[in-house]
Amino acid sequence: MKNKIFLLLLPLCFLLLFNGKKYDEAVKNRLLVPVKVCLEGQDCGSSSATSPVASQAPAIVKKVELSEGSEHIVKMLNSGDGGQMIFEPAVLKVSKGDTIHFKAVDASHNSATIEGMIPAGAKEWNGQMNMDISVTLDTEGVYVYQCDPHVMMAMIGVIQVGEAVNINEVKDASQKLKSTFVMNAERIDTYLNQL
Repeated sequence: MKNKIFLLLLPLCFLLLFNGKKYDEAVKNRLLVPVKVCLEGQDCGSSSATSPVASQAPAIVKKVELSEGSEHIVKMLNSGDGGQMIFEPAVLKVSKGDTIHFKAVDASHNSATIEGMIPAGAKEWNGQMNMDISVTLDTEGVYVYQCDPHVMMAMIGVIQVGEAVNINEVKDASQKLKSTFVMNAERIDTYLNQL
């Protein structure tokens, strides 16, 4: 009786083991995508070195242009073209002395500066929940702001006023902020790269 069961199970075990290895190889081959790797000083166009790391072609980042006029509207939204829990537009370039009107289009949002992520000497703001707020930006530099209840979902925005004089400090501080996000962690890098 044991021999009969063994003989019946033997082909099944062989089939499972054989197909398992085949499957493992297929998965491994999908994950091992040849990628060009070039070190500093090498000509990346002619390098033939590859790495077994999956990679995507570098995305072309569209830079934000200077917004026209001296007054600008930023909507606070649950959902928009940029995803869930966003400011729209999320990235703005404006002139020194321009006014930004934050509009509470959807409920449960506000706009507030983030400590260490605005130019030195710039005025902070902290809007009330569900209320519009207008701020005039008189100090050049990069401002990163948030919606207080949704910052963990990366509901942030970036405004460049004149020259980005504090961009290095903002980029350094952004890494700490990014570590607090539970989703959309790439947003801060994406937004700053648009400046």
